[in-house]
Order: sequence, then structure tokens, then C-alpha cells
Amino acid sequence: MKVMIYRFVLSGIFMMLLGLCVPLSLCASSGADAVKAHPFTLVLDAGHGGKDPGALGRGKGREKNINLAVTLAVGKLLEQNLKDVKVVYTRKTDVFVELDERAAIANRAKADLFVSIHTNAIAGTKPLTGSETYTLGMHRAADNLAVAKRENSVISLEKDYQTRYEGFDPKSAESYIIFEFIQDKNMEKSVRLATLVQDQFRSAGRPDKGVHQAGFLVLRATSMPSCLIELGYVTTASEETYLTSDRGVSQLANAIYKAIKKYKETNK
Repeated sequence: MKVMIYRFVLSGIFMMLLGLCVPLSLCASSGADAVKAHPFTLVLDAGHGGKDPGALGRGKGREKNINLAVTLAVGKLLEQNLKDVKVVYTRKTDVFVELDERAAIANRAKADLFVSIHTNAIAGTKPLTGSETYTLGMHRAADNLAVAKRENSVISLEKDYQTRYEGFDPKSAESYIIFEFIQDKNMEKSVRLATLVQDQFRSAGRPDKGVHQAGFLVLRATSMPSCLIELGYVTTASEETYLTSDRGVSQLANAIYKAIKKYKETNK
């Protein structure tokens, strides 16, 4: 009788352990599937669009079109060459997307990187050239603040922007004080990405205007390393010709693609 009871208990324990093993094996499998289901995700943001043309050239150059052309070219290179990268776009056509929605798209996608692509401009007739990349942060230099103000001014096209952006005035220097208090845990990685972008621009023969920090609203709400690229000056005739050419789009896109590729390889 004792032997039978002993065997019964052992049998019960064995079945219980077997029952535990099945879920554990399933969990292990699910975990592996989960890893596969969440590849390295990059959000590409073509600045401006739709009713917001962005900076205007002296010819037919429109920032929104230049941004979109380069963004789509970068995305195509990534999709063709890096199969383990998922590319998400904030827009793929000429549509208006609000600044906070651009950041929300990146956050919903649980993106690993956010890259916003823009085209620079300057008032007057001074023929500036070159590419520069920004991260969110201190913006003491007047030139950096001016760029941030111009790019942020798009929120005035959004409904009820005073409420949605908590009274933020893109034209007021005082409003940018809020960025002094933002603790960006991704700053080091953001600067690393921006530096790689500028390295590639320089290798492609672009005048290097460096890495800067400024208070861009589109970067403020993202929860991952991010940067904003200013491809060149559409208000400079030679730059406008370059930015709107197939050669220019291809060179700029290749530089950004190579920078993202190197960032991914060195930040595993």
C-alpha cells in the first residue's frame, strides 16, 4: 500500500513538472518570437508637407518636396540593404502632419531612432552652403535659436496649438527656456548619431556645418535617440540646384543611410 502511494505521489509530481515544462518551453519560444517581431525600428520624418511648404527657394525649390525625396531615398536604401531594420515614415506623400503627431508615431512604434529631415534657409542674399545636424538641447547660439524658431513656427498652422503645446510661442525666446530643464537620457546617443551623419556628409564632399543643439519641438516629445538634419540652404542658388537634383538627393540619402548603418553596427 505504501509503495502504491509512493508511486502515485511520484507520478503526480512528474505530471506536475511536465505541465510546468510545457508552458516554460512555450514561453521560451514566445520570447524568441517576440525578439523577431520587434526588429530595430527607425522612424524617418520628412519635415513639413501639405499646406506647409517649409522654406522656399528662389526657383522651384520647396523644402517639403526636397525633404520627402531624400527621406524616401534613405528609406529605400535601408529597406533594400538592411533586412533586419523596420522603417516607419511619418509621411510618404505631400500631406500635413502635426509636430506632436510625428513624435507620437515614433513613440507608438517603440522606435530605436528618430531622424527628421529638413532643408535650411536664410533671409537676405548671403549665399550660405553646407549641411548640419541638430540634437535637442542647449541653444545658446543665436543662429541655432533662429533655426529652431523657423522650424517650430509650423505649429501656428495647427488647430488650438496654444493649448496643445502648453502656451509655447515659437517666436518667443522666453519659451525656449523650458528646454533648459529637459533631461534627455538619450543625448549621448543622439549626439553620436548626429556626428556620424556629419562625418558622412563631409565624406560626400558637403561643406560641414557641424553638430548643434537647439529646441526643436519635434524632438522634444520623442522617447528615443533622435536628430534633425538640415540638408542645405534652398535659398542659395547653387544649393537649390543641388538639393533638387537627382545627384543631390542620391548623395544626401546615401550619406544619411551610411550614418544610420554605422550607428546600428556600433550600438548593439
